[in-house]
Amino acid sequence: MAEQTTTELKQLRAKGVREMREILDIADAEGSRPLSGEERQKYDRIEADVDDLTDTIDRRDKQARAEKMIGSDSGQARVSRQTATQAEMLDSDEYRTAFDKYMRHGAQALIGDEARALQVGTNSEGGYLTETTLDRKLVETLDELNVMRQLCTVIKTASDRNISVESDAAAAVWLNEEAAFTEDDVAFSQISLGSWKLGSIMKVSDELLLDNVFNLTGYLARNFARRLSNAEEASFVDGDGSSKPEGVCTGATASVTAASATVLTSDELIDLYHSCGRQYRNRASWIMNDSTIKEIRKLQDGNDQYIWQPGMKAGEPDMLFGKPVYASGDMPATATGNVAVVFGDFSYYTIADRGPRVLIRLNELYAANGQVAFRIHERVDGATVLAAALHKITMA
Repeated sequence: MAEQTTTELKQLRAKGVREMREILDIADAEGSRPLSGEERQKYDRIEADVDDLTDTIDRRDKQARAEKMIGSDSGQARVSRQTATQAEMLDSDEYRTAFDKYMRHGAQALIGDEARALQVGTNSEGGYLTETTLDRKLVETLDELNVMRQLCTVIKTASDRNISVESDAAAAVWLNEEAAFTEDDVAFSQISLGSWKLGSIMKVSDELLLDNVFNLTGYLARNFARRLSNAEEASFVDGDGSSKPEGVCTGATASVTAASATVLTSDELIDLYHSCGRQYRNRASWIMNDSTIKEIRKLQDGNDQYIWQPGMKAGEPDMLFGKPVYASGDMPATATGNVAVVFGDFSYYTIADRGPRVLIRLNELYAANGQVAFRIHERVDGATVLAAALHKITMA
């Protein structure tokens, strides 16, 4: 039997959601009675199927995004602050061969042309090495795994960056004939983006390194990207700004406080939607924990219409009031004092990547255990540059 397409899986999920709602509607029509044991069992079974389908759809969508990026990326745009000649050499077969040999066997294994080829990617001060294929794979995997990198503005910087933000928009006024113009200057504030250091060490056995069939570059890229992505998103979403970026949960405008410490209402979500100005709602999205989405599936508006609508086509997100919904495991759940939902235009959250990611081979540290370590670090910051564009619900 042919594998079902993402669109077919979304249609199956939508069918499951309809069946769940039918069960709830029957109970509501009969005086909002609690679900019977049989109804509860059926509801839970369908809900589990819907959750499984959602996980499969999310994986398919991430894979599709990654494949699209690989197909559209020429590779040269990823090589920053290097000459065209260097970029070509870094993308050459000779450099890749030398890089792979260095990673597997160390610098002492390089001879003649191999050592000279590898020298192209050596930083004169730090002594680290870069390789374009590895860097592309890291960036692609980070983009695939990290919801915030998909939605926010990402810039590359060589130093601290001050971003000017219009904090007080000037207004035009009506004038009588020959009346004097009123001066009204625009006020600006500044958001400063620095860099915080994020790093990880991975140990690889000697045997695995010596296995030439083993794709070392892909292995390092996938594993390091997963580690960096998890730490990045946790901070971009809910970081406190202490030795890490300040998250959008901190930077967003506090617009709605829920009446309950654990439950959201459709009215509160409507209030949040309209707290965000129209100029920001055009490109707005919702971010919340998956457990919060699960509860919102059951909410209805004043006309008894369900406010959450499942996406029906491949690549199409679920919708809430016509705006896409994204799940992040780093968004707090609906519990006392937590920021449960953020809504707005996430392009007003800026992620600043400082310089290249740095990968170093550590030869001796774990030699006694028959292992070689690889250490990676990056410098990055993130901040909400315009709080008016992003709004949040805080639980009671």
